[in-house]
Amino acid sequence: MPTIISHVLHSTQDPSDAARAKLRFGRSASSALAPEVQTAFETRFGVPIVETMGMTETAAQMLSNPLPPATRKIGSPGIAIGNQVTILRSDLLEASHNEQGEIAIRGPNVMKEYLKNPDETRASFTPDGWLRSGDLGHKDEEGYVFVTGRLKELIIKGGENIAPREVDEALYAHADVVEAAAFAQPCTTYGERVVAAVTLCADSSVTAPDLIDICTRRLGAFKAPDTVYILEDLPKGPSGKIQRKKLADMMSST
Repeated sequence: MPTIISHVLHSTQDPSDAARAKLRFGRSASSALAPEVQTAFETRFGVPIVETMGMTETAAQMLSNPLPPATRKIGSPGIAIGNQVTILRSDLLEASHNEQGEIAIRGPNVMKEYLKNPDETRASFTPDGWLRSGDLGHKDEEGYVFVTGRLKELIIKGGENIAPREVDEALYAHADVVEAAAFAQPCTTYGERVVAAVTLCADSSVTAPDLIDICTRRLGAFKAPDTVYILEDLPKGPSGKIQRKKLADMMSST
């Protein structure tokens, strides 16, 4: 899990040469790994992290970066493995290279249906058999997929779509940030506003205004969070994935 990778990065001293020799590579899955975290981990431990992506509906893995010396692309969970992966426009036609749309999968590893739920099954498949993942992203000319967020998690501020991952990655750019998650909160002016929550490494002196300033410089004032909550822990599901919806509900009641 990216959250585990970040915790190991922030809680472990530089390993000895003997320890480095015992570790060949790391693997990341379940949610997006921030490029800053991946780069810092690889530098400290001297091993590559192989980022992947899977779904329960695809029998787990559907995308993976290849092992070195083949090309890994930081910021991407890789290329299709054992199945086909495409990007669909809103009209369900295939998108061009580097055009954003919904990630879709087709292949022998894809489930047949949701048990006793034909309505959900119909909503999840295109007429020609692509499973709609609910994830937004684009694919480059070499077939590497880049995930930008979840359709259901988009922050719609003044009619403009803002992917929470953009904000997450800006927050992870600060070396003291261990966990980060951006989410929407209601706004009387724009409909929704950008808010984020983070956890910090022990003894950090960084403040919420410091983090907002980093986001403003990297993303611009419009996409930067209005508020950053500094918490001891962020809510997570059984797999360790940060739960944005639960976080948003928690913060709306404070």
